[in-house]
Amino acid sequence: MPDKYGVGEDAYCYPGSTILRNKLDIRDESTLSEAEQQLSAIAADNVEFSPPPYSLGYLQGIHQVLFCDLYEWAGQLRTVGMAKQDTRFCQPSFMEAQAGKIFKGMAAQNWFEGMGRADLINAVAEAYSEINVIHPFREGNGRAQRILFEHLIMNAGFEISWWGIEKEQWIDANIAAYHCMLEPMQHVFEKCIGSPIRP
Repeated sequence: MPDKYGVGEDAYCYPGSTILRNKLDIRDESTLSEAEQQLSAIAADNVEFSPPPYSLGYLQGIHQVLFCDLYEWAGQLRTVGMAKQDTRFCQPSFMEAQAGKIFKGMAAQNWFEGMGRADLINAVAEAYSEINVIHPFREGNGRAQRILFEHLIMNAGFEISWWGIEKEQWIDANIAAYHCMLEPMQHVFEKCIGSPIRP
């Protein structure tokens, strides 16, 4: 029974269903989704900001904090292949190497420090899109990734807020970026990245 990611029957789900196994033993998809949203929102306050360097391990740490109350595999890299519509995410065997290249590229740009707002928007849009294709977790990628990019952008000296971005706009921007069209993602970060943080 394929789920929204097209992975079919897998060890992450209860047998014969598309419901992810969870610590609360919730067997209803909408109830699980609501619990996931609420628990991760509360847990987000426990994610501590750290300056660079950042890494896949840092992102895993964020995911662990967000979802440890719900999923046994919180913070662990997924072990199944995943696709969503016409987007195929990175295969598990390549995720660490590919993510390493992306983080190395950001390090080479000094984690975007010293960039003006326009250059930061472009750099962040590209890096966000690349990490999204890695999609390292079975669920909760977007929430963990947004916190990582909050840290990156704040460290680069700018305010960041996700308010005003509709879910469909996120989805459309990610699909476009997968097809090498970064403009919609740049528009997202144009809205999200605010003024320089005053010392």
